Amino acid sequence: MNGKEAERILDSVNITVNKNSIPFETLSPFKTSGIRIGTPAITTRGFKEADATRVAELVVKALQAKDNEAQLDEVRAGVRELTGKYPLYNK
Repeated sequence: MNGKEAERILDSVNITVNKNSIPFETLSPFKTSGIRIGTPAITTRGFKEADATRVAELVVKALQAKDNEAQLDEVRAGVRELTGKYPLYNK
């Protein structure tokens, strides 16, 4: 799996990452071998260490389940649960 594919899969479950080149990259800049996860977005939102661990688990589950829509739905539900705990705006 390349960075572009990972970015697309994670975007489909509402986890935003960027495809990113890694040292000694062999793929084109349009595919890349890696991804970059922006932790400032979750810390600004108030996520705690356990929440960051949960994000990592959801990332792994989504990438492993790339062709399994039922499991991707479970990841989406997990993302909704986490983001529901830490809304962007308080009403």
